[in-house]
Amino acid sequence: MARAASKKAAKKTVQRKVAKPAARKKLSAARTPPSRKAANTPRKSPSNGAVAGNKQRFTLHGVMTSGPTYTAALMLSLCRHPYSYIHVNLREGQHKQPDYLVKNRYGQVPTLRDGQMFLAQSSAIIEYLAETLKKFEGKTIVEKQRIREWLFWQWDKLAVPVFRLRARNRGLRQFGDEVRVMYDTEAKAALAVLEHELLRSDWIAAKRPTAADVGIYGVLRYAPEASIDISPYPHVVAWKKRFEALPGFGTPEQLLPMESRLL
Repeated sequence: MARAASKKAAKKTVQRKVAKPAARKKLSAARTPPSRKAANTPRKSPSNGAVAGNKQRFTLHGVMTSGPTYTAALMLSLCRHPYSYIHVNLREGQHKQPDYLVKNRYGQVPTLRDGQMFLAQSSAIIEYLAETLKKFEGKTIVEKQRIREWLFWQWDKLAVPVFRLRARNRGLRQFGDEVRVMYDTEAKAALAVLEHELLRSDWIAAKRPTAADVGIYGVLRYAPEASIDISPYPHVVAWKKRFEALPGFGTPEQLLPMESRLL
């Protein structure tokens, strides 16, 4: 009996000795500082595919002669945010190819890529950039709504006559003088609305420049190419000069190369 008790005691001693390293390991892991744990944990790459500094976060697909492409590029430039640029050859029909239609269901330019997301329609793009980058955005619900209203308005009342007349002057559209006069009248009516608004404020949707100013400037920039004279609207002329003095402003030639540009 004494021998059996002695054997049992020895066995327990061995088990205790074996268990000690495991206990020490647990104790060591518990005492490991959080900073050391983090250092040993692999870092996940950003979900939007951006590199350090977001230098390649945005990629803009478009054409240098496109007003809507210029509007998107202008917003990025005013926000002082770098971006890659992919030239889309419209003459060769690149915008109608399956690989492009995956990015832009409408087969139009511009298209903006943000990580794995693709955005179309210039007004939607600049509104997204304003809210995402927190620049040129509305600060209140009222301001946000006013910005959206003006962006919808400019495509309904200003962009159509300006871009149709510009296309006619460039030989891309054909219509008679009667239609030309109709578009010219529509453009002047839109300019009168802008003039009235700018009588009361230096900027369009708020007391500071917002995405609404960017969107409307992106259209009005092409008024001379559409044979539309804005000189009878002095407040519009003054607003245009103020806008062109903003930091980050650039012309289409400065912002949009004829070839792709990757960062």
